[in-house]
Amino acid sequence: MAASLQIAGIRKVYGKGDKSVEVLKKIEIDVAPGEFLILVGPSGCGKSTLLNIIAGLEDPTEGELRIAGKNVIGVAPAQRDIAMVFQSYALYPTMSVADNIGFALEMRKVPLEARKKRIQQVAAMLQIEHLLDRRPAQLSGGQRQRVAMGRALARDPQLFLFDEPLSNLDAKLRVEMRAEIKRLHQVSGITSVYVTHDQIEAMTLGSRIAVMKDGILQQIGTPDDIYRRPANTYVAGFIGSPTMNFIAGSASGTGAEGLFSFEGGSLKLPCPATGKITLGQRPEHIHFGDDATWRGEVMLVEPTGADTYVVVKTGVGLITVRTPPSTQVKAGDQVGLLVSDGHNNWFDAQTGLRLA
Repeated sequence: MAASLQIAGIRKVYGKGDKSVEVLKKIEIDVAPGEFLILVGPSGCGKSTLLNIIAGLEDPTEGELRIAGKNVIGVAPAQRDIAMVFQSYALYPTMSVADNIGFALEMRKVPLEARKKRIQQVAAMLQIEHLLDRRPAQLSGGQRQRVAMGRALARDPQLFLFDEPLSNLDAKLRVEMRAEIKRLHQVSGITSVYVTHDQIEAMTLGSRIAVMKDGILQQIGTPDDIYRRPANTYVAGFIGSPTMNFIAGSASGTGAEGLFSFEGGSLKLPCPATGKITLGQRPEHIHFGDDATWRGEVMLVEPTGADTYVVVKTGVGLITVRTPPSTQVKAGDQVGLLVSDGHNNWFDAQTGLRLA
């Protein structure tokens, strides 16, 4: 049965006195049984440290960690009933795939016949039955990662931990393995925590995403919440590709009387406050309009197949517009820009926090 996970006031400080560094600052996260939580953020934000604390590889300076309601601070990793998949695969090179998958079961003195049955079940789940007699050196990167996941799955743990498991794979394999991991979670239902710096992985895999920066939890929510209602400009700029456009300006009037003015233009929009504020707009919510008063010069056109990204130089900086592949604009063109009124994200100019 899937276990719950409670991260309660977790702090981690390295060093002492003036040389101390606080890498985790009072992290509070509740993970429901069967949930797939993504920890996402740039290098150095503390996400891997938090995963190591969950795994028992490090102890926190302060706080509690409960798995299935039991505080496991001080409990050895082997006693936490968790399984971890690493970036490096960490397979035994002299063992066959079958032996790698069944190694943890052998260490637990599981009878041979039961062990063989479980290895076959896991191999079928991962579609690697034909690889069981091979050794890791005879496998591709994607196959090795499947074996690493199989070794973790064979134990049927309470908690599954992933530490950037797809970082060593090429782009095509990453897409395939993302789908595989998501399918495996749907089949197994094991509570999972997945660390990545890749926001595409975060958006496609997680049932909830926890965005971190400098050891602070910036926002936690569903992928839709994070994308459509970011808590601050950091989250808004980190999640989404291409990144959100930010337009710094000043609002006069609120609600239907709102007027948002900025360098090179103004827009009649329902503003949440007056004074200096920042408007955030996703590239798909900005469009070209021949009669628009907000103008700019096309600097770059980037075809991607399904979409074309057009970078426009304006008075407030570079603005990225997502357009259909049939767009006819080219570098040097003068264009007008319109915003979709129903997709405004407003932020405080001083704090960067989202305005209601």
